Amino acid sequence: ELLGSGAVKKVYRAFDQEEGIEVAWNQVKLRTFCDDPAMIERLFSEVRLLKTLANKNIISLHYVWRDEDRNTLNFITEVCTSGNLREYRKKHRHVSVKALKKWSKQILKGLNYLHTHEPCVIHRDLNCSNVFVNGNTGQVKIGDLGVAAIVGKSHSAHSMLGTPEFMAPELYDEDYTELVDIYSFGMCVLEMVTLEIPYSECDNVAKIYKKVSSGQRPDALNKIKDPEVKEFIERCLAQPRARPSAAELLKDPFFDGIEDDDENDL
Repeated sequence: ELLGSGAVKKVYRAFDQEEGIEVAWNQVKLRTFCDDPAMIERLFSEVRLLKTLANKNIISLHYVWRDEDRNTLNFITEVCTSGNLREYRKKHRHVSVKALKKWSKQILKGLNYLHTHEPCVIHRDLNCSNVFVNGNTGQVKIGDLGVAAIVGKSHSAHSMLGTPEFMAPELYDEDYTELVDIYSFGMCVLEMVTLEIPYSECDNVAKIYKKVSSGQRPDALNKIKDPEVKEFIERCLAQPRARPSAAELLKDPFFDGIEDDDENDL
């Protein structure tokens, strides 16, 4: 069963006979990604490092292998019961602000884990289609880390990759830090609240790029009536120097009264 398919990757639902659990089998076509053996080796070592990540708000990675014959990189990850947040939110159109805050808080906890990890892990392509949901518990997990940049704390990463509507302006300049994920997170919150993909008023990537790089906010932001929500999103979209970290955002009054322990909150 095909769960999803993109330019570079196909994802299937599979069964791990050894463990007796359903999993997701991700297959990355290396040909479309790159022909450079050094680059492939780097990608492979990045993905191997992702196996060491362990956090309840991050999709866990079980196995990784390279299929030389098919020229694919394969990795087996945890699968979530309710698919991705974009589809889940479309299916459940009437959701309280409290529920949206709970999801947002869990995404931030996942980001905080990645950003404080040694070495620092930058997702670079966070959007509502790669945040996954277990609908029966309300648990939210960040996925699609296979293409994340793993950079030492001191370096900025130097490669452009991502979903244009969610990409921070400095990503286009290819000189950025983990705070690009906070910008993308702000866009995720915007989409969760408005049910609209940011910059959907733009009909091509060039127009999005023009708006983003000149600091123009997406039209969807003006549709938000709740000043608290709007202000919170604005904080996430600030210039990198003024943009808060995940740890700082978790302390924001926006989350006052939102329970920490999502398991006990059934």
